[in-house]
Amino acid sequence: MLHPLPFQNRRAAASAAGLLVLAALGSNAPAHAASYGTPTISLSASYLSGAVGATGDPVVTVTVAQSGADATALTVAASASSKSSVAGTSDVAVTGTGATRQVAVAAHARGYTDLTIKVTGLGGKTASKVLHYAASAAVLDAAGTRYPTGSSDASAAVDVGDGYAVVADDESNTLRLYNLAVSGAPVRTWDVASKLGVSKEIDIEGAARVGNTVYWTGSLGNNKDGEYKADRNTVFTTSVTGSGATTQLTVGGKYSKLRDDLVAWDEDNGDRFGFAAGTEDGEAPKQIDGFNVEALEFAPGSTSTAYLGFRAPLVPPESGGKALVVPVTNFDKVAGSGAKAVFGTPIQLDLGGLAIRDIRKNSADQYLIVAGSWEADDNADPYALYSWDGVAGHAPVERAALPTTDPGGWEAVVAVPDLTSAGTRAQVITDAGAADLYGDGTEAKDLDHAEWKKSRATWFTVGG
Repeated sequence: MLHPLPFQNRRAAASAAGLLVLAALGSNAPAHAASYGTPTISLSASYLSGAVGATGDPVVTVTVAQSGADATALTVAASASSKSSVAGTSDVAVTGTGATRQVAVAAHARGYTDLTIKVTGLGGKTASKVLHYAASAAVLDAAGTRYPTGSSDASAAVDVGDGYAVVADDESNTLRLYNLAVSGAPVRTWDVASKLGVSKEIDIEGAARVGNTVYWTGSLGNNKDGEYKADRNTVFTTSVTGSGATTQLTVGGKYSKLRDDLVAWDEDNGDRFGFAAGTEDGEAPKQIDGFNVEALEFAPGSTSTAYLGFRAPLVPPESGGKALVVPVTNFDKVAGSGAKAVFGTPIQLDLGGLAIRDIRKNSADQYLIVAGSWEADDNADPYALYSWDGVAGHAPVERAALPTTDPGGWEAVVAVPDLTSAGTRAQVITDAGAADLYGDGTEAKDLDHAEWKKSRATWFTVGG
């Protein structure tokens, strides 16, 4: 027969057992503390670019976890800044709960800072990652400005709906899909080099869309050192499927002799524009009598005749000269299936002594022209937006002077609104490749990290 212990003896036994458990676990921590692991933290990008006074700047996604703990119990905050004058810890905002958080930074000044992002878990355990942050200076209309990142040399843009656009870069052969309602990295990219059989940059400068086909052209000119590079003499097509965020591109046809056709046509017609001289070895393209194509758009009501807009030459090649447009009457077959180009009557436009940097039209055949200097210095000369009806002999009308106080040259119109409606706006993108964005003397195109490279997209009133 079992005999129960007296009450006092049972208390003593229980106390002894408790001491044995504490001794086994360690007397300096609660029994449950040993079950928590060291937290983990990862950043969706280690490099981030912002701008002073910006709205809708890019954010970084932070993913955190800790074994033995619910992610909602973890805290995330900036714990240190290497240069608080650019952005301090109090300028870092963390939103969200659970395993995924969003980190946004509000910059005070242009420059760089390393921000330490720390996760604190249960049991007081921590982990951290460094976010390398770069801030560009405040710009005019900062609230209406967005920054597509990953590239600084935007050169042409094609609207694909819902605020998205495919943007070309004249320093690479990569096409990028952006949501231009916000700042940040491309949603999707396509490197077209291998499909087109090119190894050097095409120097993509112009684009035009007809239905689900986008036509693209290189500059067709020499490089800046006056050397002929065959890959710049390329026009090609891409087919579009989907729209907005679901847009996909497939490379189609190409042609590699449009420059040759243009030179031969000009020589056959009395060498009116000096194309042969402008393409000679040693001739830089961005001269008043040079040879450089920067715009492409189709003629009113046509799906075959396309306008090539020239940055150089002016006609005549002197101060106050007119901008040149050359129609290619079978451009659909040139770019689509490699047919030899056929040319129409050239058009000269009075843009106040400026040349053509882009041409874009809407479904009503209302055109916007980005007019800028033929020179390579993008920030010292004026820019303007002109409307036009696409008809030879009809004069373009200035709609807006574009500001030149901020870095980058105005390069591409995304889409043309109804120009007869008062207050309608067009979004225009800069090529900021030559800009010193962060005050360290480095041109944007030469920055070490793609996330710090960016162009600038701003809205301008053009309607009415």
